[in-house]
Amino acid sequence: MNWKSIFKKKKEFLDEPLNLGLLQTDLHSHLIPGIDDGSKSMEESIFLIREMSNLGYKKLITTPHTMNDYYKNNPEIILAGLEELKNELVKENIDIEIEAASEYMLDDGFEEKFKTGNILTFGNNYILVEMSYMSEFPQLSSIIFDMQMEGYKVVLAHPERYNYWHNSFHKYQELIDRNVYLQMNINSLTGWYSASSKRIAEKLLSENMISFLGSDLHNENYLQELKNSRLQPILENALNNPRILNSTL
Repeated sequence: MNWKSIFKKKKEFLDEPLNLGLLQTDLHSHLIPGIDDGSKSMEESIFLIREMSNLGYKKLITTPHTMNDYYKNNPEIILAGLEELKNELVKENIDIEIEAASEYMLDDGFEEKFKTGNILTFGNNYILVEMSYMSEFPQLSSIIFDMQMEGYKVVLAHPERYNYWHNSFHKYQELIDRNVYLQMNINSLTGWYSASSKRIAEKLLSENMISFLGSDLHNENYLQELKNSRLQPILENALNNPRILNSTL
């Protein structure tokens, strides 16, 4: 009896890298130079965008941080930076569509921003939000309700990275039950952030709880890890899963 065939080890890596172009659109990146912790220069932005185009992406929705105390971006700052970036892409003859929204930190200043409408959304009125990695936003439940009452579709960035939920998996289901969309960072699948984040990312994918996949691209290190992620077997199913909505953006 061939015991090796019975207890065949699960394949750790694919033989060939996956085609990320199947997603068509990347949601979540930091490509407008000099306004957050992402790209530091126009040259870096052009390099990163060219590489994303080479990976097969047709459209990028870049999402600079907006925070009350640290990255005090607003639509005017972001859109002005986007316009400069788009002009440079034309000069460089890089044929890729690019739009901008923002990754909004749920903090003391966020409620005023969305209630005054001074925010950037993407797609069909989606809004990308994040929380601190230290603790859950205390008013999470009420702020989700308020946003939805204003007509926004709430997308929570990288839920797999909130360590305080890793032993409370029901938290993710509660969000989905409230029509919150979950956006996973593809790099989480390599264990780049942590082994625990990788485990949660895989579970969220396997249970069809993820709606959007994003690169969270900041710099060349993120880019290289994104390329490495293309050998992850679990990503293969995600790229062909109709529940992943990137191509609708």
